[in-house]
Amino acid sequence: MEARLNVFGSALAPKLVKYLVSADKVVTDSTLPPAVLELVKIRASQINGCGGCLDMHTKEAAAAGESVLRLSLIAAWRDTNVFTEAERAALALTEAGTRLADGGGVGDEVWADAAKHFDEHELLALTAQIAIINAFNRLNVITRQVGGDYAVGAHA
Repeated sequence: MEARLNVFGSALAPKLVKYLVSADKVVTDSTLPPAVLELVKIRASQINGCGGCLDMHTKEAAAAGESVLRLSLIAAWRDTNVFTEAERAALALTEAGTRLADGGGVGDEVWADAAKHFDEHELLALTAQIAIINAFNRLNVITRQVGGDYAVGAHA
């Protein structure tokens, strides 16, 4: 597969990415556990088919100590016993928030379950993380950015 655009060869890309990364930094600095943030990024990227983001976030999660088992089971999280109840609630919210076009939006049950595990500040951060990774996914998928060459820490 070949990229449709050289996104980083554009004068617009650094400006655009700067603001998305700044928004992501606000979320990263919240009280949400880093593991939850990476699970959200990976699950949304799986749903959206974003190879670039999957490449980055699986490598970053592994470098931060996430196990191969958990990384391998994210797509099938409902059928596993390796995620905490809070992580499962975050993954459910991620799926609902990523699949808005499938109809139904984010159901009250999904939101209520997340609210059992996260306070209002964390729920806002979690919601923002879902929105931010979906924005990155869409930019990468639409322009066919290729995954596979990411080096851990490259975008730190």
